[in-house]
Amino acid sequence: MNNTRFATALHILTLLADSKDEWLSSEWIAGSININPVVVRKELSVLNEAGLVISRKGKTGGTTLAKSSRDITLDMIYLAVKNSDVLGKRNKTNPKCPIGKDINLKLDGLFTKIDQSVVDELKGKTLEGFVAEFH
Repeated sequence: MNNTRFATALHILTLLADSKDEWLSSEWIAGSININPVVVRKELSVLNEAGLVISRKGKTGGTTLAKSSRDITLDMIYLAVKNSDVLGKRNKTNPKCPIGKDINLKLDGLFTKIDQSVVDELKGKTLEGFVAEFH
C-alpha cells in the first residue's frame, strides 16, 4: 500500500512537461526527486512502454514526452505504474474459518470499487493542468 511509484512517475513527467523540447537525463531527473538514477530509469522504461515518453541513448541522449502534456491524463500515468490495489494485498487465510474462507472474495469487490474510484478521480485531469499549478 505504501507505494511511491505514482508520485515518482508524476514527478518525472512533470519535469519533462515543464522542459518542453529538451531531453532530460535520468541523473538530472533523479537529482530533482532525490532518488537513485537507477530507479528513474526503471520508471522511464515503464513510461516508455506505456507510450508516454521516448528516450534516446548516447551523449545527446535523454528522455522527453512522447506526446503533448494536454494529451496525457493522470489516470493514464496511474494505470501505467500501478502494481497493486490501493488498499493493498489480500492475505492467505484459513479456509476452515467461517470468515477466512470468504474474506478475500468480499475484499476483491471492495478493492475493485476503491481502485476504480481512484481511476475515475484522475480521469480527465491532464498533465498539462498539473504542471500549470507550478507556475
